[in-house]
Amino acid sequence: MRLWTSPPSSWPMSACPLAACRALTEKRAIPMPGAADCYPDTLLSVDQARERLLRAVAPVAGIEAVALDAADGRVLARDVVAALSLPPFAQAAMDGYALDHRDVAGAAAPVRLPLSGRVAAGDAPRPLVPGTAVRIFTGAPLPDGADTVLMQEDADLDGDVLLVPPGLAPGRHCRAVGEDIAAGAVALPAGRRMSPAAVALAAALGERTLAVRAPLTVALLSTGNEVRPAGTPLAPGAIHDANGPLLTALLRRLGCRVVPAGIVGDDREVLSATLSSLRADLIVSSGGVSAGEEDHVKTAVAALGGIDFWRLALKPGKPLAFGHIKGGHVGNTPFLGLPGNPFAAFAAFLALGRPLVQRLSGETIADPPRITVRCGFAHGRAPGKREYLRVVLRQEGDDTVAHLAGAGGSAALSSLALADAVAEVEEACDSLRPGDPLTVIPLQGLF
Repeated sequence: MRLWTSPPSSWPMSACPLAACRALTEKRAIPMPGAADCYPDTLLSVDQARERLLRAVAPVAGIEAVALDAADGRVLARDVVAALSLPPFAQAAMDGYALDHRDVAGAAAPVRLPLSGRVAAGDAPRPLVPGTAVRIFTGAPLPDGADTVLMQEDADLDGDVLLVPPGLAPGRHCRAVGEDIAAGAVALPAGRRMSPAAVALAAALGERTLAVRAPLTVALLSTGNEVRPAGTPLAPGAIHDANGPLLTALLRRLGCRVVPAGIVGDDREVLSATLSSLRADLIVSSGGVSAGEEDHVKTAVAALGGIDFWRLALKPGKPLAFGHIKGGHVGNTPFLGLPGNPFAAFAAFLALGRPLVQRLSGETIADPPRITVRCGFAHGRAPGKREYLRVVLRQEGDDTVAHLAGAGGSAALSSLALADAVAEVEEACDSLRPGDPLTVIPLQGLF
């Protein structure tokens, strides 16, 4: 895996997070994240942060062979090249009668063709007798000499004679060799995450096993003195851990193997010991990445390896730390520190966590699908940050209209659970009004 190990020479020492992290390790008097921001007055845009993050890492997952029935959801490590054409032979697309179109071309009245045979799926038919037709069924091979099928609903019979109506188009209701995919073509490219349809295509091509990336191992921890596992009694001031289950579900839907690292309180030494003990391809945490006196995650990661960037021009999701921890089983282990509020953690994971997992997993990175709908609410804002809003989509006449899903605070979970899309408000926008065009990211199928 590749991670930055030295800062660009053009960066001043005071602006370079890696230089500052080294200074901490060397006990030099340069303030570190937690006491001062690595980028004191600068918020990275989401696009800038994404570009830097993806430049900093490379795929780490190994390659293994799996049986076809175990391939769904796995990332292909090698192209699947079609060993045969689909269809492999010319075939009927409908039940009906196969014939040579030259026998009926230009006719102004029904043409009489004697029936000379019957072809079902799986048969190896003899060549078509000139001037005749054969009964044929869907999927059956076309006899040599036949190039058109008259479907049975349009056919009239006079005993053993087919009456072909005028106007039948040549090639009608036939599938040509390779019209789906030609032998030698790349049917499924490396980097694609397998779906049920992709598994079916591989099966149709005769593949029994596929080379796929090994699942990415992600160590996941939550932080905070107030955080308790779900199901345990709550003392005054305590809350149940929602981020752990949320992020576990998101990571698993991206094909990751999640290693729970538990809940760590706001204690730098315990946090450092926990982080240094983890062995994974990626470490993800939630909470403790802001600038408060009890936020120790950035400082701990900086001392164990380095902080690449902190703070995004994202609402919610501004406090986010990306860096690395030295000495993991993959060399330097990437680290992603997400905010503590649940929707902020979700928004930051959507913006940066998803593409990071895709890159590390060897998956081709794809932006989330976006659609444009009508805004169904008013929303004032200060420009400068990308903003995510939880919305529900409703069909109102000819328009799809987005309405706010409920409580809008970054800690609110009910609105995230109700939402079926996230509205993406660009940095330059200063307000939204009912009727405005609005870009949304549908959540169905995104994870």
